[in-house]
Amino acid sequence: MALFDAVDRTTEVLARDLAWAETQGIDLALFPECYLQGHSYNKAIARRRALSLDDPALNTLIGRCASARTTAVIGLFERRGEAICNSAIVVKAGHIIGVYAKAHPLESGCTPGTDFPIWALDDWRFGINICADLRYPYTASRLARKGAGLICNPVNLMLRPHKAEMWHRPGISGLQTCAKHSGCWVMASDVVGSNDDGWLSYGSSAIVDPNGVVVAKAKPYSEDVLVFDLPDRQHEGKFDQKAGVIAT
Repeated sequence: MALFDAVDRTTEVLARDLAWAETQGIDLALFPECYLQGHSYNKAIARRRALSLDDPALNTLIGRCASARTTAVIGLFERRGEAICNSAIVVKAGHIIGVYAKAHPLESGCTPGTDFPIWALDDWRFGINICADLRYPYTASRLARKGAGLICNPVNLMLRPHKAEMWHRPGISGLQTCAKHSGCWVMASDVVGSNDDGWLSYGSSAIVDPNGVVVAKAKPYSEDVLVFDLPDRQHEGKFDQKAGVIAT
């Protein structure tokens, strides 16, 4: 469920979920876009919620989510000097080991990111695109060219009811197109529920294989968790796919 301006409560949920993931032997856990503080398209709200990665309070909170085994990708509004980014941090053993900033933010006042890092996880390498980044094929292809075999896609499709209905199915098909275009596995984590303004999200969490086959999908409008075993080793293939557009 989506929480807003409740970082301590969200941290409790993260700690609980990562402790469960640890017991299940899960190597990588993906959480939604702006999950830590709550998503907003409002510039003032995003700025108020934003945290810098060197903020002692943030690092204390992340320390509470320590897991010896499970690496976590967590969405948040990030403060970088005077700039605000819609970012996702990579957390391991209670420490922030990396960050990706959304290259194509739709959120008012957010500065686009320009870097496309990848991280190693055993015999796999993964990168991050955030929500609307999937509309631009180069964001996935740059990760594939750098050696990623998995693309993590934190999303937040909490929208006005008519838009939530309109985007629910295209959200999944966009993941399929991204997978086929990049030759990567793609997994997305979405919020579910509603907010005080009456906006809602059906939940578009899914896991898609490189052929575009949806191998796992969350139940609509219900809290859910998807667990899937990837192949033991990442397939090493040459990236040569092309696509004019991922999603519209």
